Amino acid sequence: MNTTELGQFGENIADRFLTEKGFHILDRNFRFKKGEIDIIAEDKDVLVLIEVKTRQTAEIGEPWRAVTRAKQRQIIQVANNYIQSRQITKNARFDIVSIVTNSYRTTIEHITDAFYP
Repeated sequence: MNTTELGQFGENIADRFLTEKGFHILDRNFRFKKGEIDIIAEDKDVLVLIEVKTRQTAEIGEPWRAVTRAKQRQIIQVANNYIQSRQITKNARFDIVSIVTNSYRTTIEHITDAFYP
């Protein structure tokens, strides 16, 4: 599985995981300029902008650690465009879903309020 396939596979896992937790998925892979938000959802009355990181091993560190401050700034810029273009007035938060999946097992870590603008 190449990195693009692994990323899509992880996003599908995250989508099912979040749906089972009661999230309502609004959009996937929303792009603006060079940035992208993997999943945009509602959790009750909160807009949730979710970055999904998937790896086949955690040997070099948990996947969520790859969401650097530069990546956070990029996600925030895309989120601002999404919110403004749709005139959304509800509160928003940024979550990360960190997935390690291989032939032995799949582990999912959902980090709410992972970072702030």
